[in-house]
Amino acid sequence: MTGSKDVRALTPAGLADLAVTRVASLLGPARQAGVAVRLAVDGAVEAETAAVADAVAAAALATGTGVVRVRAADFLHRRSVRLEWGPHDVDAAFERWVDWASLQREVLDPLADPTAMTWLPRLRDAATDRSAREPLLPAAPGALLVVDGPYLLRWELSGSVDAVVHLLTSPAALSRRFPDPGDPRPGAWARYVDECDPAARADLVVRHDHPARPALLG
Repeated sequence: MTGSKDVRALTPAGLADLAVTRVASLLGPARQAGVAVRLAVDGAVEAETAAVADAVAAAALATGTGVVRVRAADFLHRRSVRLEWGPHDVDAAFERWVDWASLQREVLDPLADPTAMTWLPRLRDAATDRSAREPLLPAAPGALLVVDGPYLLRWELSGSVDAVVHLLTSPAALSRRFPDPGDPRPGAWARYVDECDPAARADLVVRHDHPARPALLG
């Protein structure tokens, strides 16, 4: 997909509307099946995936669609697990910072199960490193889950989302986002791209070096 020469300039609002349009045909069947539609906004920079996901959620709400909004950053492992291999370890950033099993168990899987249809807003408070202790919330059939964060097309989550917006960020742009040479996130993202090939598997691939000027590829 990223090899395509077709590039379509977008605005941030236009990107949000495009994502909502892409999943619109899934909402009716999901409502009939008693489940939600699970949309992931996947990208290297959490602040940017969160901004896109928030815009998508707002655009969906404007159409009358119920929205469930979740951030992978709210499903961190406890600090002792995240930093067991040190704060600069690339493999830890990819494998151990987010509690992927909890995200799947508490959000992704129940929203695809008509006998469950519950979701957990947050697992852990990153500031205190304690459980957020939030209750499970119900979701209506036909709701749209918008979850954002990095590595959401990792193989452990294969089949756990219904549509993906992948924000493509060049190595040069990543170096500007993460100027500290000890920051493990650029290396972890490079590993993810190499092992999981997210651009080839996403529904929408968006060039995102300049967040104010996204561009759709393909």
